[in-house]
Amino acid sequence: MSVAEYFQTMDYAPAPEDDKAARAWLLQHAGTFDHFIDGQWRAGASGERFAVRAPATGEVLAEVAQGGAADIDAAVAAARAAQPGWLAAGGAHRARHLYALARMVQRHSRLFAVLEALDNGKPIRETRDIDVPLVARHFLHYAGWAQLQETEFAGWAPLGVIGQIVPWNFPLLMLAWKVAPAIALGNCVVLKPAEYTPLTALLFAQLAAQAGLPAGVLNVVTGDGRTGAELVEHRDVDKIAFTGSTEVGRSIRAATAGSGKSLTLELGGKSPFIVFDDADLDGAVEGVVDAIWFNQGQVCCAGSRLLVQEGVEARFVDKLKHRMAQLRVGPSLDKTIDMGAIVDPVQLTRIEALIETGRREGCEIWQPHEVAMPAAGGSYYPPTLVTNVAPSCTLAQEEIFGPVLTTMSFRTPDEAVALANNTRYGLAASVWSETIGRALDIAPRLACGVVWVNATNLFDASVGFGGYRESGYGREGGREGVYEYLKPIGWGKGAVRDAAPASAGPQRAADRIGSASGVTPLDRGAGGDFIDRSAKLFIGGRQARADGGDSRAVHAPSGAFVGEVADGNRKDVRDAVAAARSATKWSTMSGHARAQVLYFLAENLSARGDEFARQLVRRTECDADAARREVEASITRLCTYAAWADKFDGAVHTPPLRGVALAMHEPLGVIGIACPDEAPLLALISLVAPALALGNRVVVLPSEACPLAATDLYQVVETSDVPAGALNIVTGARDALLPTLAKHDDVDALWCFGRADESEHVERESIGNLKRTFVDYGCRIDWFDRASEGITFLRQAAQVKNIWIPYGD
Repeated sequence: MSVAEYFQTMDYAPAPEDDKAARAWLLQHAGTFDHFIDGQWRAGASGERFAVRAPATGEVLAEVAQGGAADIDAAVAAARAAQPGWLAAGGAHRARHLYALARMVQRHSRLFAVLEALDNGKPIRETRDIDVPLVARHFLHYAGWAQLQETEFAGWAPLGVIGQIVPWNFPLLMLAWKVAPAIALGNCVVLKPAEYTPLTALLFAQLAAQAGLPAGVLNVVTGDGRTGAELVEHRDVDKIAFTGSTEVGRSIRAATAGSGKSLTLELGGKSPFIVFDDADLDGAVEGVVDAIWFNQGQVCCAGSRLLVQEGVEARFVDKLKHRMAQLRVGPSLDKTIDMGAIVDPVQLTRIEALIETGRREGCEIWQPHEVAMPAAGGSYYPPTLVTNVAPSCTLAQEEIFGPVLTTMSFRTPDEAVALANNTRYGLAASVWSETIGRALDIAPRLACGVVWVNATNLFDASVGFGGYRESGYGREGGREGVYEYLKPIGWGKGAVRDAAPASAGPQRAADRIGSASGVTPLDRGAGGDFIDRSAKLFIGGRQARADGGDSRAVHAPSGAFVGEVADGNRKDVRDAVAAARSATKWSTMSGHARAQVLYFLAENLSARGDEFARQLVRRTECDADAARREVEASITRLCTYAAWADKFDGAVHTPPLRGVALAMHEPLGVIGIACPDEAPLLALISLVAPALALGNRVVVLPSEACPLAATDLYQVVETSDVPAGALNIVTGARDALLPTLAKHDDVDALWCFGRADESEHVERESIGNLKRTFVDYGCRIDWFDRASEGITFLRQAAQVKNIWIPYGD
């Protein structure tokens, strides 16, 4: 075209980025790559390889090794051997290495950006202006945490060897998100990049070694899902950090159950993009472009569900269609394009199939005819708008992971929140309104881990990122991301409990009738008059008989009969969960108000302290001093968490933009808690109190050997202003009750302190709704120790929501 013709049409001419340096690097390796283990290239044990293709053209860029068990063994062994020396070097030494890695990324930023665009198919503008700068930012940020580790995280130790599995949508950035905090804190890493996009990880490993990173600190093993499975199941890996699909996340949770591995899961999403009628509509349209067509919609937090207030819906959709018609789709190295290629034909086929499903369900599919699609060879899909969408239809519920936007309308803010939360996911949301009060009213009501106000897809190393519900758990970024790679010193070092309870334990009351113990007299009152004390369940603020009408005998360790408790069943657990789910008043109370209730609970327990001590002597056969010590420790612990109730708050992050990010601690919701047999009163309070302090509602299974301590406690609860349903107590056979609690989809988290097999069972059965778990793997805990209270337990009782608030015009 001539200059005159360009002025006539105002079309963009192609502006391809020079890829000579990236091609030269590929050529240096003859287009063939091995694993990078212990600071050097290492051929795969099997000799098997697979092709890596450019999504924009389909050409083969390289062939890489397919990792197997032997390769993972070698990488884990290298990491294990390197970890003690890397930790002993100290935080200041590690900080210098991370600074060097950040500088290395900056020096080679163009090479990284071009290689990432070639390998992934996303526009070069995104890799150059967003991905690579954020990679450097993460290593710089965590260099600072390495420098401060000894003072800021005293009492915490690194986990050891970390297995990390990153996705194909942000290959290099996800590497930085995971590798930077892990190695900063003294861990060593085995990284498995996505099979579609391994090249920038291999480049990073090579350049990191050249920058002086000690051998074995970072190891890269390439391969497909089989390689990832080998890494997940390896016995010498201390943690798995995974970003990917919810389905794979479930399989990882099941595979690691009972292994003792720490787990971070950053999974799928179906994020709402909410536009109120007072929003800057033109600005919101640009926000939609960034929300769903950034990286071709292949973003876990993509704003794929557009919710527009009814009064401006038609006008907003018209504006959006006009803007969609201006989008440009093309090869990833063209600096003038808005959208590149879908990562692989397999993903393209999935997108097309989902669109056809939506069409069959009555959805209206609109694609701008003005957007020209590149010639055959690459995997391209046009920007797509779907209207006439029902909240329950497939396209509104399933993660598409492509450039497809569904739209629905709402009338009121409450309806907007209901539609936004009508998903099994909970990763992110975007709220658009010129009324900041409205936006900040909506943000805490959204069930997700990140909320952007009048913005979208903002990321920074100082601000945590992660989801609620089936979008996973754990956080990456910020101080909360540091804790993911640490453990309390001494945690898990206690003696392992016996496989079966040490005491004679409870038995069904019917089984003792006619036995010698069956005629043992119960306690008499002070005057010698017999008063039968019938211990019931405690559900919804009321004492309740077991659904089955059964009771269980309770014995002291010597076998002496000490009483009976209700024998709860599955129906009782479901009733308790329903009561807890309804007790939202407790979660919406201020921390100050919850603190007053916990102080009152401690006061009332103190008033009956002598009685509780006598009962502990009788039921556990400890001496009187030990019993009084346990009661006093229980009162003190209630006061401790009352003190924390209005102090374990969030933070204000200051990322490098004009704005702030509010890190808010929110309750998880309903927490199931299974208590151990040792220190039955203190252990129960040590577990229940932090959960209650932060606004959770609790269903507790008390010690099976000594459940009467819990049933005595509910009499104190009844007189301490605890709202109905905030605390529910179900006694009975642990083996019958715990599976029901673990499988219940209305339970948001489950804590299990008991036998090792119970911990494994809880982790495996939690996969239904991916509830968070907190278990002790059968290791005894000294509940009198200060280590059994505080930050470790409070962190498990809260989830962090980061609300981004830009300001200025």
